[in-house]
Amino acid sequence: MITLSPIIYGIMKITTTILLAGFSTICLAQKKEKDSIAPVDLNEIIVISKKTPVHLKQPKSLATVEEYLQQSSKVTMVRRGGYALEPIINSMATERTVITIDGMRIFGACTDKMDPVTSYVEVSNLSEANIASGQQGSCHGPTIGGAIDLKRANLNQKELGWKGALKTGYETNNQHKILGTSIGYNDKSFYVNSDFTYRDAGNYKAGNHEEINFSQFTKYNLSATAGFYLGKKSLIEGSLIYDKATDVGYPALPMDVALAKATITSLRYSYTPVSSYFLNWETKVYYNTITHKMDDTKRPQVPIHMDMPGWSDTYGYYSKLKGKYENHHFMANLNSFYNKSIAEMTMYPSNPKENPMFMYTWPDVRTFYNGLYLEDRIQISSNADIKVAANIGIHSNKVADEFGLQSLQIFYPDMTASKNRILKSLSGNYILHQDKFEYGFGLAYGERAPSVSEGYGYYLYNSNDFYDYIGNPNLQNEKSFEANLSFGFKTESFTSNLTSSFFHIQDYIIGKIAPNIQPMTIGASGVKMYDALNYAVIFNTDLNLEYKIAQYWNLKTLLVYSYGKDDNRNNLPFISPLRYSGSLQFKKENFNLGFGASGNLTQAKFSAAYGETKTPDYVIFNFNSGYTFPWNGNKLNIQAGVENILDKYYTTFSDWNKIPRQGRNFFVNVSYFLF
Repeated sequence: MITLSPIIYGIMKITTTILLAGFSTICLAQKKEKDSIAPVDLNEIIVISKKTPVHLKQPKSLATVEEYLQQSSKVTMVRRGGYALEPIINSMATERTVITIDGMRIFGACTDKMDPVTSYVEVSNLSEANIASGQQGSCHGPTIGGAIDLKRANLNQKELGWKGALKTGYETNNQHKILGTSIGYNDKSFYVNSDFTYRDAGNYKAGNHEEINFSQFTKYNLSATAGFYLGKKSLIEGSLIYDKATDVGYPALPMDVALAKATITSLRYSYTPVSSYFLNWETKVYYNTITHKMDDTKRPQVPIHMDMPGWSDTYGYYSKLKGKYENHHFMANLNSFYNKSIAEMTMYPSNPKENPMFMYTWPDVRTFYNGLYLEDRIQISSNADIKVAANIGIHSNKVADEFGLQSLQIFYPDMTASKNRILKSLSGNYILHQDKFEYGFGLAYGERAPSVSEGYGYYLYNSNDFYDYIGNPNLQNEKSFEANLSFGFKTESFTSNLTSSFFHIQDYIIGKIAPNIQPMTIGASGVKMYDALNYAVIFNTDLNLEYKIAQYWNLKTLLVYSYGKDDNRNNLPFISPLRYSGSLQFKKENFNLGFGASGNLTQAKFSAAYGETKTPDYVIFNFNSGYTFPWNGNKLNIQAGVENILDKYYTTFSDWNKIPRQGRNFFVNVSYFLF
């Protein structure tokens, strides 16, 4: 039996001691200016597989994208099954965030959020995830909580010739089989990369060997990029991602997925001007299409069979210019997208003599956005920077289907087919460096429009609180006032970072019970219509510590605390209790070893008003090791480990309907790199 309280007490005691020591040192520190500093990027970057040496150092190189993102203190995941987890940034779900792939806007085709953008990429074709908090992520569009930009991997122009790899992996808990290959060629005038990954998994088992039915999945992912150098200053590049998942189970939902398919294409032009003022100009046009088909044919005792397909097509571009003038580092990004979202539901009565019932759950909603983002990073002294950014955009929605429009007009008789909005944001951040210390402070304001579901959804069933949801096209823009603080201290052997962010969100969009409307879904508790609270507040703070114990030994710890309330002092949903993690790592030449622990405290401040229930505390332990063997001039990397060593049965605050997570899981990843 593991006692959690002493573990937490010990971590918090150590953390408090380090913080007090740090602040004492600040008071005694003498000012020491640096000769010069470069502009500071406030975003958090998680390196995935940019270069082979970094890739080999990861404890689990063939992990999913979601597993890598959870390394961030800003990101948690809503889990509805064993596949396609929904990222939450700063305790805010995807309606309030922006997730892009190489700057491209992509919108899922599922009304139940079974297909977040992160589900359509693989770690083997990504180099890093750029995670921005709050308005720091407004470069590619309006956001409240922040943004994630998934950067594609690419060959370096200096590394000429062929590159390739063969990859395979296996995980015992759900018989997860992974096969992959990548190959690329780089010449002085052109380059080409391709990557293929196949995953197949059965039902996973929670702690104590409890099988979780309908948690299987099969997935194929193909990525290709080709570029041509038009002289020394210009580059044109085309890219393609094709992702297809079939037979995907979602144990927390009443339906599974027969097909989730995405085709993501782009054409990019990059130019380096011969100028002392302009550093780079990049323009990209892109198109992506997503097809998503929910399926309940494999579920036993279905009250009424339903087909629920959805489609999302997005056309877009951005043109980004970067430059420098004296102590100003500036950027301008002109961006636009056009999205078409359609979702249907057809219900088939058990009596064949009765006619099927058809309706649009997304009534062919067309979204057109044009925006301009401006940023200036000003080096006001040798040890201080100010970053100022502004974004303005015109956002337009139109319900293109007449039948869908008439359905919504039952509840909103005066609504029109189109609605236009102007979205604005403004942010300022100050960063000061003093010897080994770094301080940051920022203020921001941002707006967002309602999502397609919030504005135009029609009888969307939420299996977590058992209500049907109806959109509200009359919602006002959601408005966020943000403040953030950061403190960092770094020596040769010790690094600490403390960040905090506070959001006061006016016209906070959330579902409210409509007592006079009958539900459509059998067994639903009622109907909720999207409406706006006067305001809500969300606070997040995290502490990252890293200590180099000895030449090859590193100790890392993370503490994250979140708080969220509405205007009636009710707890907001999906707000994490205190979570923590720690790891001890050994790395020497070609060998690495790691032991870690992670967990949550009890979620005592759960959101009963919004259908949540209490979640108990937990702690799990993991172990990993790896070695890289030279082989005929190439490299063979083997990584193995065990997750949830004690086979703990547990669930977290963000697990839909409290589905338990995986129990003990042994894994092995083998990669053969050709140079």
